[in-house]
Amino acid sequence: MTSPNKAADPAAPDGEPGAPRSAHHHPMVAHTDAQTAALSKRLNRIEGQIRGIGRMIDDDRYCVDILTQVSAVQSALDALARKLLEHHLHGCVSHAVASGNGAYAIDEALAVIRKFGR
Repeated sequence: MTSPNKAADPAAPDGEPGAPRSAHHHPMVAHTDAQTAALSKRLNRIEGQIRGIGRMIDDDRYCVDILTQVSAVQSALDALARKLLEHHLHGCVSHAVASGNGAYAIDEALAVIRKFGR
């Protein structure tokens, strides 16, 4: 039984504590230490860019310069998402297909991909 003090799983429906991450569980394929370090480095760079945008707004910088930086952050987030999606497809989805649970994993991946097309 799940403890009522346990933090809600952000991927769970309605953030319910202890709720399953998905209707069909498929094993997660871990990132290598090098992959994790590279992802963390990208994310730290993005965080720095966002803080820089905040300073630009505080300093009342020219709108076009701020918008240029916002565009750069969006591109950096897109690149991070592509790396994560690549890992998911080559690792998690590939593993699910090999173990006979591919249909759900493929549908789940397609749903995520569709979110980027909005």
